[in-house]
Amino acid sequence: MRSFLLRVVAFAGISVTVFGLDPGQGTIRGDFELQAQTYKADSVIQAPNVPEKMAAEGFLNLGYTLNNLSVGLRYEGYFNPLQGVDPRYAGSGISYRFARYSTEELDVTVGNFYEQFGSGMILRTYEERALGIDNSLDGVRVKSSPTAGLALTALFGKQRNFWAEGSGLVRGVDAEVSLNDFDLLGDDWMGHDVELRFGGSFVSRFQTASDPFLNLPENVGAWSYRGTLTSGGFLVTTEYAHKINDPSLTNNTTFNPGNGLFVTTSYSTRGFGLTLNAKRIDNMDFRSDRTAYGNSLTLNFLPPLSKQHSYRLVTMYPYATQPNGEIGFQGELVYSFAKHSLLGGQYGTEVTLNYSNIHDLDTMHISDTTQEARYTYSSKFMATGPHLLFDDLNLEISHMWSHEFKSILTLVRQTYNKNVVQGKVGYDSLLHPFIAVFEGTWQMNSSHALRFELQHLWVKEVNYSDSIPKDHGNWAYALAEYTLNSSWFLTAFDEYNYGNEDPDLRLHYPNLSVTYVHDATRIALGYGKQRAGILCVGGVCRLVPAADGFTLSITSSF
Repeated sequence: MRSFLLRVVAFAGISVTVFGLDPGQGTIRGDFELQAQTYKADSVIQAPNVPEKMAAEGFLNLGYTLNNLSVGLRYEGYFNPLQGVDPRYAGSGISYRFARYSTEELDVTVGNFYEQFGSGMILRTYEERALGIDNSLDGVRVKSSPTAGLALTALFGKQRNFWAEGSGLVRGVDAEVSLNDFDLLGDDWMGHDVELRFGGSFVSRFQTASDPFLNLPENVGAWSYRGTLTSGGFLVTTEYAHKINDPSLTNNTTFNPGNGLFVTTSYSTRGFGLTLNAKRIDNMDFRSDRTAYGNSLTLNFLPPLSKQHSYRLVTMYPYATQPNGEIGFQGELVYSFAKHSLLGGQYGTEVTLNYSNIHDLDTMHISDTTQEARYTYSSKFMATGPHLLFDDLNLEISHMWSHEFKSILTLVRQTYNKNVVQGKVGYDSLLHPFIAVFEGTWQMNSSHALRFELQHLWVKEVNYSDSIPKDHGNWAYALAEYTLNSSWFLTAFDEYNYGNEDPDLRLHYPNLSVTYVHDATRIALGYGKQRAGILCVGGVCRLVPAADGFTLSITSSF
């Protein structure tokens, strides 16, 4: 702690000296987060024996702004990382610090920063603590808007690699043009206002190569083009990305180039909304180090095509984006029945229907005797492969019965390829989960409320044989959350694997927690059992081991 305080004081002193900041002026902001968990070995739920018995992670952000100048830093401490978070985070220090000068025409950042070009297919650096991801860049970023309708970004730096930096050097530029600001479009098009934007990006990674057998590229470039058209209730967005051959640990050293296409269209008007998405990804795992694995040193983000569910049992079979190859589509229809109609009732009803379907690619290895050709394949661009990876059809009906009570009914039917999505071995059959969820909220008075969830999951396998391992079977889940007032919340839930084929594994996973909220501070203390599984955020996932113990969460900002 003493060394940390000395580094904070030193950084603040340097900032004051270099930029001439007056500590008595300007704005100071910050936030704090603590996540802690105790662990008790439990052979029944397969919770591992954790030697330290308790793990804790703490984060403190501090920032100071005066006129056009701002400086900030973040302290992190992992003592040790929570189970499921990469153990290479163990330790503490200042992981993020920056100085920024910003005007309407120019924005310059030195130090650490996060950035995204377009949808992120060739560049997105971000932090997601639930997944243990922080791939910020440490370098220089310059943004400029020399005229209305034109935005330019240039950057270079190296990525954070836990408590060090990756070996690859990252360079990138991005430009986006709004034709409306250049008066190239009329104010009215086919009776509607129209907005048209175009953008382009280029990102390059340099990393030395010394493979004695393969001629690995040291400079790997990726570029993308995008466009957005908005008119009335219509929106069309498309982006295409291309990456040169980038043999790496995560793509089995293939010399194929990578490419990605993402298209989304939508139309909305009062009471009605329709969205259609399509995506094709081929060899688009892009990192600043060809030897990196897991969630470390990722340079890009591939937008998920499936709906991002939040209910507990619906997320038991989450889909993880397959950067080495996937093709699919998604559609969503939202319709609101008017109040006082037959299906709308007195307060109205909203229905959401969503469907997504994702396959692997139609590929074939190239027959050639050259060294590099042995690591290449052909791929039909618009053809789906023979294997279904994920299929999700879900219906959600939200209805308010009175001023005091509202409900949400959700039905989900999925098809899940566990071998591919989770990298398992032996699940030669597809899993077919069906989940029903009923959520209700009863507002008793202005300060007291009760929210509850009832969930059930049925799962079956097709093409089953005795040589194939069975999954966990059916589950039931119940949750109750009671709001005493604006500050106190009590939550209890239980997951019950009553359908497991092994009677000894028909287990309960109970949890109880109390939460206190005051202004910008939130404190939650709980105890319970956690089943092993996969946690996903936006199609990016990590394994979560089983656990038994107390949890403590504190967040605060000022």
